[in-house]
Amino acid sequence: MAWIELGRLGAPYGIRGWVHVDSFTDPPEGLLRYSEWELRLASGERQKRRVITARAHGRGLVAQLEGVMSRESAAALTGAMIEVERATLPPVRASEYYRADLLGFAVRNLEGATLGTVSHFVDAPAGAVMVSKEPGGHEHWVLASPRHLRSVDLEARVIVVDWPADLE
Repeated sequence: MAWIELGRLGAPYGIRGWVHVDSFTDPPEGLLRYSEWELRLASGERQKRRVITARAHGRGLVAQLEGVMSRESAAALTGAMIEVERATLPPVRASEYYRADLLGFAVRNLEGATLGTVSHFVDAPAGAVMVSKEPGGHEHWVLASPRHLRSVDLEARVIVVDWPADLE
């Protein structure tokens, strides 16, 4: 079964078991269309939790999950990844991709230099960043915006970026 990360649980919110939620969906409220979340704890343990109620709060979300009724039980879930089965996600439109589908793709720039393979994505204040790693461990952090991500070839598993190879 393929799991896709759609968010992460943050610190407790209040004293009644609510938690802050970092959503990886666009818009962030898209995460709320799933009434049950599969949580993957830092230990690797998996838990299913039904969302009792949730709402937008600041730049993120807050939620109350079934069985989480105190600040202490909410704190025990801090850092848990929110995952859903890949098959439950809606199909993407043209020129849209799920980040998880791009992991492992080769990254090349417009000059043809290889920048490694896609390792992961980071959500930064200025927007998403695609991290590609070269075999020696050197990383390239490329802004994941249309200006910099020029093409994605799903068959060849190659992403072409407008990004210099020597930018540090």
